[in-house]
Amino acid sequence: MANGKLGSSHGEIGAWEMFLYRFSRWLRSPTPYLMVVGFVLFFGAWYLLSEVFKVWRFASLPGPHQVLVEWFNPNPVYGMSLYTPNYYMHVWMSLRRVIYAFVISTALGVPFGLFLGWSRNFREFTFPVFETLRPIPVLAWVPLAIVMFRSDETPVIFLTTLASFYATALNTMLGVQSIDESFPRAAACLGASRWQVFRHVIIPGALPYIFTGLQISVGVAWFSLVAAEMVSGEYGLGYLINSSYVNVQYVVILIGMISVGIVGYLSSALVRIAGDYMMQWRVRELALGGGR
Repeated sequence: MANGKLGSSHGEIGAWEMFLYRFSRWLRSPTPYLMVVGFVLFFGAWYLLSEVFKVWRFASLPGPHQVLVEWFNPNPVYGMSLYTPNYYMHVWMSLRRVIYAFVISTALGVPFGLFLGWSRNFREFTFPVFETLRPIPVLAWVPLAIVMFRSDETPVIFLTTLASFYATALNTMLGVQSIDESFPRAAACLGASRWQVFRHVIIPGALPYIFTGLQISVGVAWFSLVAAEMVSGEYGLGYLINSSYVNVQYVVILIGMISVGIVGYLSSALVRIAGDYMMQWRVRELALGGGR
């Protein structure tokens, strides 16, 4: 158990075997096929509304066929496709900013949320301020971010970090509060110190909520990043979407939006995989118990 992998000689399942077991169960379940059906229905509805029937507001939007042709065009009409270096520059700049913001918000939000849930005194004098600041939209912070940070990069990262921090801290606090009070009491009765209870009971018990919060956090980071890049920044998918709107390039707007969705989905999936790896005990319990 200490090595993070259980040897088969002890009659238990290792991390890799558990992953393969869960993946095979996923393939045998209706989930992947329903996922494909969902995408087919979505893009089919978009195609019918915009290109076939040209229904009202959808008639002025590019259809999926037009977007795909431009996206995979070696000589794109609007100068932006999978074959242009600028496209990858925009994706990389946005991805780099999200990584910075996600790391910072995790490093600050997880400890802050743990103390919010663990210490009543700490929660009583910090949580009201936290809840007052949390509803303020990211765009409202834009003027202050530009004033506080002189460079082009730092305001964007600050705004993205801010939104992710709230999601991470709040879910971490809820994870601590969800732990049965009998567990810390039992550990204390067995002689565990307050620090040992915090380390061996509170943190592991809150991990499912923490990683749920991190998945929400990385999604929040992407849509707050796009908003920040629209008003402050150079390069990035948000900047691409905004500049394409100014230049009346609606096909490129949709290319940027779909790119955000794909990269955001993959980054959220990576966080989920990391959570499964760090919580193998829970993955094993869910898999062997027939849970999802």
